[in-house]
Amino acid sequence: MSRKKGSFHVAKISRKHKNGKTYHSYLLRRSYRQGNKVKHQTLGNISHLPLEIIEMIRATLKGERFIQASKAFEVVRSLPHGHVAAVLGMTRCIGLDSLIASRPCKERSCVLAMTLARILSPGSKLATARELNSETASCTLGEELGLEAVYDNELYQAMDWLQKRQRRIENKLAKKHLGEGSLILYDVTSSYYTGACCALAQYGHDRDKNGSCPIIVYGLLCSEKGCPIAVEVFTGNTADPKTLSAQIEKIRRRFAIKRVVLVGDRGMLTSRRIEQECRQVEGLDWITALRAPAVAALVRQKVIQPGLFDQTDLARIDSPDYPGERLIVCRNPFLAEERKRKREELFAATEKLLEPIVKATGRPQRPLKGKDKIGLRVGKVINRYKMAKHFELRITEESFSFERIHHKIASEAALDGLYVIRTSVREERLSDVSTVQAYKDLSKVERAFRCLKTVDLKVRPIYHRKSDRVRAHLFICMLAYYLERHLRQRWAPLLFEDHDKAAGQAQRCSVVAAAQPSQKAKGKAQSKRTEEGFAAHSFATLLKDLGTIARNRLRPLDSGIGDHEFSMETKMTASQRHAFELLKLNPSA
Repeated sequence: MSRKKGSFHVAKISRKHKNGKTYHSYLLRRSYRQGNKVKHQTLGNISHLPLEIIEMIRATLKGERFIQASKAFEVVRSLPHGHVAAVLGMTRCIGLDSLIASRPCKERSCVLAMTLARILSPGSKLATARELNSETASCTLGEELGLEAVYDNELYQAMDWLQKRQRRIENKLAKKHLGEGSLILYDVTSSYYTGACCALAQYGHDRDKNGSCPIIVYGLLCSEKGCPIAVEVFTGNTADPKTLSAQIEKIRRRFAIKRVVLVGDRGMLTSRRIEQECRQVEGLDWITALRAPAVAALVRQKVIQPGLFDQTDLARIDSPDYPGERLIVCRNPFLAEERKRKREELFAATEKLLEPIVKATGRPQRPLKGKDKIGLRVGKVINRYKMAKHFELRITEESFSFERIHHKIASEAALDGLYVIRTSVREERLSDVSTVQAYKDLSKVERAFRCLKTVDLKVRPIYHRKSDRVRAHLFICMLAYYLERHLRQRWAPLLFEDHDKAAGQAQRCSVVAAAQPSQKAKGKAQSKRTEEGFAAHSFATLLKDLGTIARNRLRPLDSGIGDHEFSMETKMTASQRHAFELLKLNPSA
């Protein structure tokens, strides 16, 4: 009897029991021929083995060859891919690529790479070029965009290309997100400049409190919902109000919007700018707030009286100093308590600096004497916390003393929690409550600045020497925020963000009161988990988690299998799959 290939096999025997269940047995058998008959010899029962082992035995007996995975393949390279797939997929979903340029080209790919890199791994243009290069890449961004051999000079050229297209892109954004009668939010900030030289970098009002570096100033126009529309860069010594005329011209001429409501803070839309610029433009209305001296004047004139807030925290007032305008005075008791607390802390901090000087003039050995010397010591510290106006100083040749000016402090304290909204918009267009809310919506621009400067996109440090390169850098950061904003909206259920803001708004007793988080947001904050049971994330940690989805490049070791390399991606967790579903992207695509 000869043993031929295929004479061994695995037989599956099925038997149906009287209880209705079907039982399967797997038998290892040898088939042989005896005369004209084929007979089977059972060599063993292998039903106790796992089904995958049984199938492997069956395939082996049919002639298939199996090799240990560790000896069959080697991982050539493994690159983080999930976060790239999510961000790039969202880019195409919102049409950001076609917004930059309608047709594919290398410049567009480079601009997209720099924009996405601000979200994924912000760094210099040289660092971004290394991230894209196939030899030094730390993610699949370059591979996905077809930029596996790009150099920093090519990125700089793409920035020059983008800067020439900035006006066209901003016009597209305005057409998409703005319309006639829109509310437009505008605010200005600054960032310090750390490069060698740039015409835009000048010393001015440094909001970063760096002090040792020149700054650049830039203003951001946003839609009513906080969507960024346009960014403009100014020299560092440009005052905030002086940036206003360029924005009015941009809205009216470039965006071709004839009726608009411009919302700006009290330092931007000053009385002088309103008279000289806003009133001269037909169809332009504004919403701003009065500065502290103007509010104090209304209190002295008894236009604002304490009795206004007996029943409500918001009241409409009229003043002949503001003809044809609405004034809406608001009082926030929580803000009043906060300002009182902070004022006391600043007083205590200032007095702590002055008391050693008092002791120095009265010590028995080597006392501090002389008006000039005492005055010099006092001058160095008196206004460190901006409280000098509230102190009366008495300096003689041999002594120094100080005292709080209580009537000035009381006058300032009377304004605690008070602010007055000033607008030219008629009540039929916007109610008092809606007007106050529109002014408070400037916080959306402040959030954009916070995201640009500190949280995610890291616009600083700025090293570019050419002014146009600085403008292009800021524009790339704005486009990155435009994309990140859409990502945050889609991912809100997974993030520590309120994805049920309507419910939170309904809980507010007044528009003046602080916004309240919804119950869903409170639940996430307390349990650190989402409604679906997934771990709640910040935006950065969610990207980091998605980055653990790797694209692995494998190569066969057995020459009999072949030498063709292939890719295999890491299996997603349920949380990662849900993140892609929220973006309405196919995870397996």
